[in-house]
Amino acid sequence: MNGVLVVRNPVAGRGRAQREWNGIRRGLDAAGVAFDEAVTARPLEAVEIAQKEAGNYACIVAAGGDGTVHEVANGLMRAGAQTALGVIPLGSGDDFAKLLSNDFIFSFLNRKTKTFDIGRIASGSDVRYFANGMDIGFGAHGARNVASVPAFLTGFGAYLGALALTLLRYPRLRVRLQLDDATPLDVTTSMTAVMNGSTFGGSFRVCPEARPDDGQLDVLIVNAIGRAAILGLVPKIMRGAHAGDPRLRLLRARRVTIESDAPLLVEADGEIAFDGARRLEIEVLPAALRVVS
Repeated sequence: MNGVLVVRNPVAGRGRAQREWNGIRRGLDAAGVAFDEAVTARPLEAVEIAQKEAGNYACIVAAGGDGTVHEVANGLMRAGAQTALGVIPLGSGDDFAKLLSNDFIFSFLNRKTKTFDIGRIASGSDVRYFANGMDIGFGAHGARNVASVPAFLTGFGAYLGALALTLLRYPRLRVRLQLDDATPLDVTTSMTAVMNGSTFGGSFRVCPEARPDDGQLDVLIVNAIGRAAILGLVPKIMRGAHAGDPRLRLLRARRVTIESDAPLLVEADGEIAFDGARRLEIEVLPAALRVVS
């Protein structure tokens, strides 16, 4: 088993992946990085490709955004995760790539890997993995609203557009949270995020102390708050300066259970993982994913 397979999503980053690919290919060729290429044409195709090809390559590279990383990571986990994950960041937020070296060509030449934790979400018999993070509430609805943002808004602008749309209508969720073996918490929340990395949405440092290799998940619980309060929290969260704010809690756990009488929209790595879940069992799988870094 050797070589590199690049799984490329040409629509990632609202077209950025397609616009920049020829230059990236020239850079890889000039550096002597030999690779095969697979181009996706539909959602979840990268999961299938990574799962099928994991036994044939030493490294499978997600060339796209966090959604592409999410799909390739899910395929690798389904295949047993012996193959390393590489990343060429071509998305709007690229939150997972912020955990890696800034020079992806050097990373591939160097071929050094780190072991990262990965999150696992079970809703009944359905299972999804997340490399960076997941949430319910405001962030999940914002992830869904990105598709409605005008095409001329790219990068962080697309997330700001989604934020504006989500402020028009967002849920206040009554949920029961269980973290490890602690007493369950009955909370009404505007957003609850469970993170492996520290940021989502490109610039929102929701769990600034989170580390992808510490064997734990970081949890942000935001109380049910109004629009003005959310707008007041946004700059604090972008700076990672919200610890101690009385409107939220930052916690850590290895296992998190979320239960709700009402159906939940669930985002994972910027993608809608579940729509209508009522019970989520979330756990960290320590050192379960090899990553070219």
